[in-house]
Amino acid sequence: MWALRGVISAVSALLVPLSVVYSVVLPLERAFPVNHSLPLSQLRARDHARHPRILQGVTGGFVDFPVQGSSDPSLIGLYFTKVKLGSPSREFNVQIDTGSDILWVACSTCSNCPQISGLGVQLNFFDTSSSSTARPVPCSDPLCALEIQTATECPPQSNLCGYSFQYEDESGTSGSYIYDTLYFDAILGEAITTNSSAPIVFGCSTYQSGDLTKTDKAIDGIFGFGQGDLSVISQLSSRGITPRAFSHCLKGEGNGGGKLVLGEILEPSIVYTPLVPSKPHYNINLQSISVNGTLLPIDPAAFAASNNRETIVDSGTTLTYLVEEAFDPFVDAITTSVSQSVTPTVSKGKQCYLVSTSVSEIFPMVSLNFDGGASMILKPEEYLTHFVFYGGAAMWCIGFEKVQGEVSILGDLVLKDKIFVYDLAQQRLGWANYDCSLSVNVSITVGKDEFINAGQLSVSSSSRDMLLKMLLLSFIALLLHSLVFMES
Repeated sequence: MWALRGVISAVSALLVPLSVVYSVVLPLERAFPVNHSLPLSQLRARDHARHPRILQGVTGGFVDFPVQGSSDPSLIGLYFTKVKLGSPSREFNVQIDTGSDILWVACSTCSNCPQISGLGVQLNFFDTSSSSTARPVPCSDPLCALEIQTATECPPQSNLCGYSFQYEDESGTSGSYIYDTLYFDAILGEAITTNSSAPIVFGCSTYQSGDLTKTDKAIDGIFGFGQGDLSVISQLSSRGITPRAFSHCLKGEGNGGGKLVLGEILEPSIVYTPLVPSKPHYNINLQSISVNGTLLPIDPAAFAASNNRETIVDSGTTLTYLVEEAFDPFVDAITTSVSQSVTPTVSKGKQCYLVSTSVSEIFPMVSLNFDGGASMILKPEEYLTHFVFYGGAAMWCIGFEKVQGEVSILGDLVLKDKIFVYDLAQQRLGWANYDCSLSVNVSITVGKDEFINAGQLSVSSSSRDMLLKMLLLSFIALLLHSLVFMES
């Protein structure tokens, strides 16, 4: 009986702590509806303006991408999410950026921040004096000495740990780090529980410059999803609040949107490729490209890391960029494949095609092939962009851009309509084609190689009850096993 009571006590003790690892869900929205048309030149300019920020720390310095058209970048195609900070909580719209580490929002004391936005969202400012849980990070705090993307600093006559991000396009932001509460929806069992929270460190911007001050692209801040120590995913996972992984599914059609999960989305068809070690961004090894199942004549050295060549996955880039050695054979292969069914034409330096029927009936499938045997299959809509109608036909153009440099970047054009899993624990990146308007299954990591299916995002029930039921089933089995062992 003592042994039985001891087992029951152990079960009770294990049932009490509910500070388990969460999968955190954040809703996604597009900056503009997909049918809001902007010139391709503005998309290229917007991508170019952010690339110096993405590429900080890359061996060899910044990569210069050729740009045509307007120098005023646009936020069209960007995905953003809402975060709740402070006590009482306030909601902020922040751009999702896998190319940087830090979460920062505009401070109420910002001297040069835009006051209105052309994106149709209301701008909010974080007021440290209005949050009962806000606490500035002093210079004596160990995090102030962390080696992060940009240097922390303590301004003269100030004891606050400050930051200053200066981007190559001459835009930038500076401010101070603060501790405060982040609120999120946690997935447990088969439900989403609201009002979960955790203290985090984030930036409060007191000064902005360059493109960050422009009204047409104004937003409350940037949510960095990099691997640095101060990224939110690193902060939460280091305390066991979330797994060391995050996932997104970006909806490409209609008004966009999608799902963003601090955790792993489960899908049987996901394929994985290793992340390149010791890189600050999400670098993967692109090895070859196939069109209609035929490998293109591309020298493998065009992608080889030994030649300082890199392929970066970046949710903040709208288009996709290929190095010149791969871009030209790719365009030639597409044109050859469809030349008997469409009318090839050139518009503003872009290879385009006049199409009188559905592109999916004419254009070939494309495969980007990566290390480990993982392939990313692209439908025509994922490498073409539709612009205008001309002479009764639709004009579709190659949506990839040529890079005069060493870095290829996979942007939203190929990331959309797919589940992407950034598994930092196992240093791999996975993807699968998916309808992002559907619910997804998510998991929470409970051990080094163990996973619990935490259910679908769209299901509503008591997550705490479900978790208890799951734990009870496991512990009842343990109890029965212990009783059998005692009797024997």
